[in-house]
Amino acid sequence: MGLMDFIKGELLDVIEWTDDSRDTLSFRFPDEDKAIKNGAQLIVRESQTVQFVYLGEFGDTFGPGKHTLTTDNIPVLTKLKSWKYGFNVPFKADVYYLNTRLFTGNKWGTANPIMMRDEDLGIVRARAFGTYDFRITQPKLFLKEVAGSDHNFRVDEFADTMRSRVVSVFADALASAKVPVFDVASRYGELGEALLPLINPVLEAKYGIQLASFIIENVSVPPEVEQAIDKRSSMAAVGNLNDYIKFQMAQGMEKGGGSGGVATELAVGLSIAQQIMKEQGMPAGVSKTAANNAVVLPDLLAPADVAQALGVPEADVMAIIESGELTAKKIGSSYRIKRASLDEYLAR
Repeated sequence: MGLMDFIKGELLDVIEWTDDSRDTLSFRFPDEDKAIKNGAQLIVRESQTVQFVYLGEFGDTFGPGKHTLTTDNIPVLTKLKSWKYGFNVPFKADVYYLNTRLFTGNKWGTANPIMMRDEDLGIVRARAFGTYDFRITQPKLFLKEVAGSDHNFRVDEFADTMRSRVVSVFADALASAKVPVFDVASRYGELGEALLPLINPVLEAKYGIQLASFIIENVSVPPEVEQAIDKRSSMAAVGNLNDYIKFQMAQGMEKGGGSGGVATELAVGLSIAQQIMKEQGMPAGVSKTAANNAVVLPDLLAPADVAQALGVPEADVMAIIESGELTAKKIGSSYRIKRASLDEYLAR
């Protein structure tokens, strides 16, 4: 081997990398202690970016294509190496290939509960997990904050590194969005997409990555919070018969201690639930919920009170009063109905 052949063998004239693994995020080109010659060919494939690093400082960045390395297209390296007369001698630098394609199905989850503040429920501890898809958008930042000088940085290493960071950003985004716990626990399928605009700017600014999707597969809360959510769901299922406060007051009926008037209350609740089921096509099992949660009626009722309780127009109540089917006492131009009379009418 002649001297020139030996010298050529110590120089890199083609730099390229083909990823066969499908799980490599960044790859430091193995120069085998060889220098890069003037006019060397740099080949960057689709979904790749190349970042030069010289003595710990970031040099030039190259996108897809075939590049001939000369003074004209490596201005940053030229400045870093203080080449007064241009790139005319071989040089050494670290060459990092970064994979910019979309990496899908990465898992995330809360190792410990995250704290959520809810206007109605106060501080709630919640756990969540799901998946996300991401790609590298800022090569320099990704190398600096995530991959470092790793020769072959893979997705599994990234998952371990980023899991806690993704969860932290998720928790901050959730807090700033002020999403009620009820929506977090019941509509988490929509929540991930809604939080993306809050999560992405932070991840891109800190770590040089961007999420294409953020999926929340499950959210779990303590049993007592689940019970509160179930109660609200029950209210929604019967058409929101009353607001949540009245609903809570009516829960006393479920614990016993009722009187003879409870029959009326149950009948009124049943009538309302049946009407809702007819209008909305709901299952018969809802009627029990409606009956148990009906509002307590006073002993003396106006026609308007009966109409509201039965869910019918006041004119219909007046019609059954005038027909004699429902006993009522006329006082001046108004009618008053005893609850016992309403009991008797509903029992027929």
